[in-house]
Amino acid sequence: MDRILISLKKDKAEDIVQIDLRGKSSIGDYMIIASGRSSRQVTAISEKLVDNIKKDFGRPSRVEGKNAGDWVLIDTGDVIVHVFRPEVREFYQLEKMWQPLTK
Repeated sequence: MDRILISLKKDKAEDIVQIDLRGKSSIGDYMIIASGRSSRQVTAISEKLVDNIKKDFGRPSRVEGKNAGDWVLIDTGDVIVHVFRPEVREFYQLEKMWQPLTK
């Protein structure tokens, strides 16, 4: 997870939130939510992250939504990463949905 966070920070992702899902959900151990300032930045952050995961861990990630650039979901297996444009992130409010699990 640390390498994912480093990649997101290096590529200027904003408002990065980590949610511990261990023992609370079967979708993964962690969820990371981050924002990019534009569709282009969301796509670039996501592409770099997928490349870094493949390089560092030797495994591909499943990716959804990259073509639109509004919301990209990256499933690494243990960590689910969401990269949003700010308006889309505000609309879906995933942090609020998972907030009861993080207390």
